[in-house]
Amino acid sequence: MAIMVGASALGLVGHMPSGPGVIPDDLIFEITRSVPPPIATFLLTSETSSEQIIEHHRKVQTNTIQIVDALANGTYMEIRQALPGVKLVQVIHVIDETSVDEALRISEDVDCLLLDSGNPNLKTKVLGGTGRIHNWELSRKIRESINIPLFLAGGLNPENVGQAIDQVQPFGLDLCNGVRTNGKLDQKKLDDFFLAIDRI
Repeated sequence: MAIMVGASALGLVGHMPSGPGVIPDDLIFEITRSVPPPIATFLLTSETSSEQIIEHHRKVQTNTIQIVDALANGTYMEIRQALPGVKLVQVIHVIDETSVDEALRISEDVDCLLLDSGNPNLKTKVLGGTGRIHNWELSRKIRESINIPLFLAGGLNPENVGQAIDQVQPFGLDLCNGVRTNGKLDQKKLDDFFLAIDRI
């Protein structure tokens, strides 16, 4: 459904402490095998060590890994060496000015950044799928400070996507709650979102 309306990538959500859309690794693998090129397949992983991320990826074989939490143990280089050719996208949860510094530092080690509205500092980490926007001024500041592509996520919908694109000027958009009903992709919401983009 997402590909039919124009999506250029599919986000396949592995185990998360919270948020919608989680599917089992064997289903992620099955979907990945059926997705035609040039559509990208993103594994959303909440693992926080290079060893665990590598192990998670080997179960699903996506062409991109979206790391939704901070890399606490190991390095991005270890992941690259173990999984050559797999693109690395690090999620930055835009909370305050420290997020700008974090983004600038990490941008040296990954292929893309994705700015979202979660909060990994809460007792139960919120790592995406919030349906909330964050401070797009900070997002714009990050985009202007880095030399790699940037994806924007967090509360995007047909009504605000034009403003989001105008203000942040991201490389791409990441959608979740804005195109779901009762936890599932909604054809009408997808159509409305892509129509809104076409009007920009």
